[in-house]
Amino acid sequence: MNDEYNLQRFVRAQDPIYEDAIRILRRGMMCTPYMEFIFPRLSSGQCRGAPEPYAIASLDEANAYISSPLLGGRYRECVGSLQRLSNISARAVFGDDDAKKLHASLTLFSEASYDEFLRETMFDVWFDGLLDEDTMSQIRSTSR
Repeated sequence: MNDEYNLQRFVRAQDPIYEDAIRILRRGMMCTPYMEFIFPRLSSGQCRGAPEPYAIASLDEANAYISSPLLGGRYRECVGSLQRLSNISARAVFGDDDAKKLHASLTLFSEASYDEFLRETMFDVWFDGLLDEDTMSQIRSTSR
C-alpha cells in the first residue's frame, strides 16, 4: 500500500493507546499527550524548534487520513463518543488548550472531507456552529 503521507506514524502512535484513549473519552475526559495523534491539526508552518511529528501538512493529507478505514474510523468513533457528552462543554472535557486543538482538528477534517458527520456533530454543540478561524486562514493561505 502506498503511504504517500506517512500515515503509519499515526497508526504506530495510536495502536498501543487507542483503547485507553477511547475509554477516557467515553468518561468525558481526554489525556493531553494523546491529542496530537488522536485529533491531529494542520501544521502551524512555524519552525520554532518544536517538531510537529503529527501535524497534517495539507488538505490532501487530511483527506487521506480521514479516508483511511482505520484512522478515519477511529476519528469518527472518537467524535461519536463526544456526541454523548453534549451536555458538558468542550473546556470541561478537554481544558482550554485542548478544546482549541479539537476545534482546529474538526475544522481541518470537515474541510478536507466535506463529511457531514463531522460538520453536524460538535460544531453546533460545542463551537456555536463555527469553524476554527485560524485553521480556515491557514487552509486559505495554503490553497493559493
